[in-house]
Amino acid sequence: NGNGVQIPIARFYDELLENPVDAPPDSRRARCVEWGGQRYPSLEDALDAANILLRLAPETNGEIAYAAFQHEEERCGVPLVDLAQNSRDLRTSFFDLARQPRRTLTSPCWSGLMNEGRAYAAWSLNVERQVPWRTLTGREQCYLDHQWYLDFGEALPTYKPKLDPQHTGDIIHSDQSALRLNYLTPHGKWHIHSTFADNHRMLTLSRGCEPCWINTEDADLLNIHDNDWVEVYNDNGVVVTRAVVSSRVQRGTCMIYHSPERTLGVPRSPLRGNRRAGGHNSLTRTRINPLLLAGGYAQFTYGFNYWGPIGCNRDTWVVIRKLERLSW
Repeated sequence: NGNGVQIPIARFYDELLENPVDAPPDSRRARCVEWGGQRYPSLEDALDAANILLRLAPETNGEIAYAAFQHEEERCGVPLVDLAQNSRDLRTSFFDLARQPRRTLTSPCWSGLMNEGRAYAAWSLNVERQVPWRTLTGREQCYLDHQWYLDFGEALPTYKPKLDPQHTGDIIHSDQSALRLNYLTPHGKWHIHSTFADNHRMLTLSRGCEPCWINTEDADLLNIHDNDWVEVYNDNGVVVTRAVVSSRVQRGTCMIYHSPERTLGVPRSPLRGNRRAGGHNSLTRTRINPLLLAGGYAQFTYGFNYWGPIGCNRDTWVVIRKLERLSW
């Protein structure tokens, strides 16, 4: 696991061979395959792969969660298996999820406690059950004594001014006379990443798309009114969406919540020759902070999406203009 949690799954893997993942009643497809004279759980299509992941994940298999907490007990020296004791018989398959949303189980891979309907809150496992933080000291750390961080003067939290959009290559060929805004992509307001947004009920909570939030005074300068269609663009790409004009947005910034898929609400962009516009990440670029390449030292160990070079979603600049003509 990316968080350093080790889960012994040998016996669960063997169980998959004896009791393949439950399939819909009308399915005739096998759940195990033979290859090279050996029998393996099937990964032949997306349904097979999804069910294998769900069967071996502590968030959707109570017995896996119990085994994971057993291992964490030995590693941390504090009692933890009671967190999974009452959910050992719970299993969730893709067939279940297709019928209704299901709550995930409490898992040592995450830091929230989800038992008895409790809402997820980060670090609950560390604070309430005294599980050490996954750092060199086992505590929350602000000071990083890695030599690279010392060399770069970033061993403690360090203020960095906003980047110059011309130096970074975000706004060179775009309209430099227009108002430039620092572009943010915070976590989704009406969804979780790309999940749960594109259904009728959820779309009634927003503008039927993922809008761009802009400050009232900035909007006045651009003659943009609430719910106008706008083009948000820079040298990297363009997004066409509606504007939400709000005094709650800081002047000089704008926001599009991440990360919707381009499955709906994507008109054409006149700026791009009337081609289909992009999504929120069409405006961002990946920039590597060399310090994030440090590894092999306590929490400084590369793990995809956990520690290492990340996608930049804060230090980007854009220009906004009102859409001249909406075209689908």
